[in-house]
Amino acid sequence: MIRMENVSKSYMIGNVDIKVLDNITLHIKKGDFVSIVGPSGSGKSTMLHLIGALDKPTSGKILINNRDVSKMSSSELASVRGKKIGFVFQTFNLIPRLTALENIILPMWFADRNTDKKRAENLLKQVGLSHRIDNKPNQLSGGERQRVAIARALANEPEIIVADEPTGNLDSKTGEEIMKILSEIHKSGRTVVIVTHDLKISNMSERKVEMKDGMIIKETIR
Repeated sequence: MIRMENVSKSYMIGNVDIKVLDNITLHIKKGDFVSIVGPSGSGKSTMLHLIGALDKPTSGKILINNRDVSKMSSSELASVRGKKIGFVFQTFNLIPRLTALENIILPMWFADRNTDKKRAENLLKQVGLSHRIDNKPNQLSGGERQRVAIARALANEPEIIVADEPTGNLDSKTGEEIMKILSEIHKSGRTVVIVTHDLKISNMSERKVEMKDGMIIKETIR
């Protein structure tokens, strides 16, 4: 489903070329549950952004369902993100003025889909928040906001869920609850890729990719 072939990523800072990823090759099959771990600065978030078609590599290629996203235009990348990939972020990224239900409906509107209120209600039910349908983000706990964010990620029925430190702003108990929801999403047939610095959280995935200095140094399959 996702193939990274000899992928490198660099950024120019002033006159200095900073290499963040160094010749990465990684294959993720349909239905995999993968965690990417490593210390700060290891390149794990950059790799997730490339997997999620949020950025393009400096060299190498990335294929999603045999389509080379590294050669796509910005509009083509946006289309892939809208239709194939759901995103969950550490900081939730909910729209403050919208209710939980409206936050879930918003991606449908951006993807030119019918704004299916019933589907949005069912997604809130799936993450255990039917009683929070009309609440805005500032009326929700951190765990509840992340549950809304997960429901929003599922709005357009994506094949792939990518999550960047989804438990990073949560206490350990709430973080485990969020990981259980992501595990259930994986069991439903979706491919799930998460970035985390928490080894306990990463051990809940089926496959762990460890990074250091922009390179994969170890891979573990449970």
